[in-house]
Amino acid sequence: MTGAPSPSPGAGPTSGHSAGYSPATVASTPDGRLFSRVVPRNGPPLLVALAPWLAGRVGTVLEIGCGTGQHAASFALGFPALDWWPSDPDPVHRQSAAAWAAEMRVPPRPPLSLDAADDWARDGAVVALGPLTAVISMNVIHIAPIAVATGIVAGAARTLSPGGLLIFYGPFNESGSHTGPGNAAFDAGLRADNPDWGLRDVDNIRALGAQAGLDLAALISMPADNRLLILRK
Repeated sequence: MTGAPSPSPGAGPTSGHSAGYSPATVASTPDGRLFSRVVPRNGPPLLVALAPWLAGRVGTVLEIGCGTGQHAASFALGFPALDWWPSDPDPVHRQSAAAWAAEMRVPPRPPLSLDAADDWARDGAVVALGPLTAVISMNVIHIAPIAVATGIVAGAARTLSPGGLLIFYGPFNESGSHTGPGNAAFDAGLRADNPDWGLRDVDNIRALGAQAGLDLAALISMPADNRLLILRK
């Protein structure tokens, strides 16, 4: 997903996310690495929050919408028993993810080209991974049409092994309401830019999961008014 403007200062969560990264919009290196300004802030809290859910697990994790790939590389280091595969529809993002993996010396996993709104679970590259331990998507579904959230849930239901986890991270509404004024302003800005975008409600994602055979396992408050929403097959 590309084209979202960065929110103006104070308009959204302090982890405010831009939908697309490129050398024209963020810092980069000659090998193709792109630098998200929020990863240094949200990466450590994410590792801590995910540890009780991922530590001790083995198998394959598929990340939907890896962006710069910084999270994919750092999480591959943080959870070495898991085989972490990034994916993104943007070739510039995929190049960055591959470069970050090389820079951080994690096992090379060619980033997959997946469109989450499509039937990505039937993609040959995904099928070859076998049953998945987890599917994770961070800061994606609010900068995409609802078909992307629906597609992620449906695909996870088909690809996860029993007990596998679907993990979303980002800003959410809860019970039809914004969780704070920053998120309210951020949501309004997203919808003004594209009516198909906007913060998703936890209840709606839980309902999508229930229809697909995924139960809500946890809703965890994170810094900058973000949430980890974890569904379990």
